[in-house]
Amino acid sequence: MINILCYGDSNTWGAVPASPQNRFLRHVRWTGRLQQILGDNYYIIEEGLNGRTTVIDDPIEPERCGKTYLIPCLLSHKPLDAVVLMLGTNDLKPRFSHSSHDIGRGAALLVEMIQKSECGPNNKPPKVLLMAPAPLTRLSDYVDEFDGGQVKSQSLAHYYQLHAQELGCDFLDAGKVVVCSDLDGVHLDAPQHDKLARAVADRILSWEDI
Repeated sequence: MINILCYGDSNTWGAVPASPQNRFLRHVRWTGRLQQILGDNYYIIEEGLNGRTTVIDDPIEPERCGKTYLIPCLLSHKPLDAVVLMLGTNDLKPRFSHSSHDIGRGAALLVEMIQKSECGPNNKPPKVLLMAPAPLTRLSDYVDEFDGGQVKSQSLAHYYQLHAQELGCDFLDAGKVVVCSDLDGVHLDAPQHDKLARAVADRILSWEDI
């Protein structure tokens, strides 16, 4: 059994566009579709949380820092063969004043934490797939909450890819696979979840060292 942890925010949790308090059913959201595609030899572990950041403590929405929960999460699910990491969208909120470069560095720090962990088989580190989140689109519901975030979101993939190369982990630009729904500009609709699942599955199946 190959154990894969998917660590992310509301787009991993499966928030419905324009109705983020509601959640797509497991067989619809990309993690559940990934399980279906890969089959019984894989075990996909969902760890999505609405509002989760990379390394930022949110004073308005507490308990959302990805860095704080990462190690306990890894330890609770070990041994893990791989971790799929997709965070950074919430870091775009203007109250944090983080640049695309800063957000990329935050994601890289999480990758380093995973690589230094002993949470893989035989106490080795898990393989990491770092995914740059899809850029924001028309912010019909989040104009103020993500003010200025659209422009910054366009360059996240550039920095994520650079850090992935530096750290020797795999990289996937979700923005080349899916687009955020025009209903709110932040979340993925059901067809996009399916597309993302297929892209991640293709990448996982291409690995020769897992």
